[in-house]
Amino acid sequence: MQRRTALIAAAVVVGAAGWYAFRPERLFIDRTVNESLAAEVAAPANAPAPGATMAAAPAAEPTALARGTFHSNAHETNGTATVLDVGSGRRILRLTSFATSNGPDVRVYLVAAADVTDDATVKRAGFVELGPMKGNVGDQNYEIPAGVDLAKYRTVTIWCKRFSVNFGSAPLAAG
Repeated sequence: MQRRTALIAAAVVVGAAGWYAFRPERLFIDRTVNESLAAEVAAPANAPAPGATMAAAPAAEPTALARGTFHSNAHETNGTATVLDVGSGRRILRLTSFATSNGPDVRVYLVAAADVTDDATVKRAGFVELGPMKGNVGDQNYEIPAGVDLAKYRTVTIWCKRFSVNFGSAPLAAG
């Protein structure tokens, strides 16, 4: 009887660990976000503290520096990635009409390669992480650090960090 109880307890622990690692419910549950670009343009990264006075400057229209269309790799991925200059030296990666699979620990990377169609290229070429994916469906924005050279980091990749899997990529072309 004690052996049976121990086996059941072990099965429950293994099942819980497997569920935590794979998060299978995320395959069926979409997380939708719809971020506005206007909020990014209106709020510079080093905005003054509340109550501080500052001369209001008109917000410049964002300029597209690079654009690409997602193609699927390990998971179906669709949408457009656009790098925008939003003024004041700030650049934003904007994903529009975006959709991919949900998963555990999914990140947005800029990869130092012309295109990425496999997992090994991401690891070999090098990347800059822009942050955890905010949602697997919808329009979203990611700040690009000031020192990132867009001539070197030319592909956006949706990357599952936990399993080292490339969901999908968008090679960026100037303009």
